[in-house]
Amino acid sequence: MKIVGIVGSGRKGGNTEILVKAALDEIQKEGVDTELIILAGKDIKPCDACKSCWKTGECHIEDDLPPILKKMLDADGIILASPVYFGSATPQIKALIDRSGYSTRAKGRPFENKVGGPIVVARRAGQNFTFAQLMFFFMITGMIVPGSTYWNIAFGREKGEVSEDKEGIQTVRNFGKKLAWLVKKIAE
Repeated sequence: MKIVGIVGSGRKGGNTEILVKAALDEIQKEGVDTELIILAGKDIKPCDACKSCWKTGECHIEDDLPPILKKMLDADGIILASPVYFGSATPQIKALIDRSGYSTRAKGRPFENKVGGPIVVARRAGQNFTFAQLMFFFMITGMIVPGSTYWNIAFGREKGEVSEDKEGIQTVRNFGKKLAWLVKKIAE
């Protein structure tokens, strides 16, 4: 059993990464393997709407997405995380969502019945829209999204500031525990 946490922030070591690590720490404590995937510094190009992947199941764009997509497909669970950028998810995570969703259509529904969910960090606003953007991936692909004690959202702007949002950190930790519990239940 394995859950991957994908950090869609453009900066390494920031608030989004802190939140995903908090969730992954709880998952590891429950005996489930984890992997942190950071999109910062990776080349994830947007979908060009050619639709060739609908026939072949493979995207023709050459960039850093294929090994990440393989890890997503091999995992039992997926966390997608993004800071709010200009009121929505980052271009990197949105490109990953679009291309991984479209390119797997020819392969059936390979994400169906995996578990996962979104994590969002905001400075001030935009968190609900960004949360919904990420949630759409899980819903469209037929994944199972467990709840927590609130939405998986925390607040912070400067690096590390999110750690001061105790409720946000605890919510993300509870989400990690619930993900691990659900992955284990499905495996029974």
